[in-house]
Amino acid sequence: MRVGIVILPEDRWWAAEPKWRAAEEYGFDHAWTYDHLGWRNLVDGPWFSAVPTLTAAAMVTSRIRLGTFVASPVARHPVPFMRELNTLDDISDGRFVLGVGAGVDHRHYDGMVIGTPELTPKQRADRFTEFVEALDGLLMTDKFDFDGEYYRAREARNLPGPVQRPRLPFVVAANGPRTMTLAARFGAGWVTTGKGGETADEWWRGIKELTDLFDQRLDAAGRERPSIQRHLSLDASPVFSLSSVEAFRDAVGRARELGFTDVISHWPRSSSPYEGREAVLEQVASDVLPELR
Repeated sequence: MRVGIVILPEDRWWAAEPKWRAAEEYGFDHAWTYDHLGWRNLVDGPWFSAVPTLTAAAMVTSRIRLGTFVASPVARHPVPFMRELNTLDDISDGRFVLGVGAGVDHRHYDGMVIGTPELTPKQRADRFTEFVEALDGLLMTDKFDFDGEYYRAREARNLPGPVQRPRLPFVVAANGPRTMTLAARFGAGWVTTGKGGETADEWWRGIKELTDLFDQRLDAAGRERPSIQRHLSLDASPVFSLSSVEAFRDAVGRARELGFTDVISHWPRSSSPYEGREAVLEQVASDVLPELR
């Protein structure tokens, strides 16, 4: 079982840098940050961009994998984003992972602030499919052409390409049948936040349903089930995973029973969301992470 940590891009670098260094020193396998223009009730506070943050994180770490949690087509075009991804993969010496998802709808901050047109769920899935297909081709093929409804590219150059070959890995966020099909096609990994729920038990029942559905999508795509990593965002549950060491152990144990290879928690904050104590994080790092390896 591998364990990742999300560090929200809300601190000035003098305060954020020690967290990224500590994530590696504590023994986490991967570290992530949100790729949003703003997020939920934090839009009125400080917020920094994901790509420069991850670039800086790459310069102060050497082992831990780094990724977006998650990038989406809401505010990005695949051609310039491909250049940023290649740069991140180069600076991190092949440690970058692209977490990618469909994104929120136009009513949420990212879509609202740039005037994204209202899309139906089907249109959002269509756009996400094009986004992933275009990125896949752009990262692997120099002078790549793409002609879709939402995105176009004409002889897009990608030299020198990513460090990781044939391209850097995608971890595709998916909670529904169509996006799971996309994850089964293009993903080195799948990540889910579940189906929601008022209680932890209800949330975990939804996670079990999603794992069964994803198995079906892998079978339909002709991929061996062990060939793809399975990531679970633990803090989508009603119970914050780092509220206590016991809560973390319980969440990891349940995730392992359901076949997840990776779990992801959030660095504790002083207030909601993800309110908690860093002392719990430190104890998890010292007592639990070594057991998982």
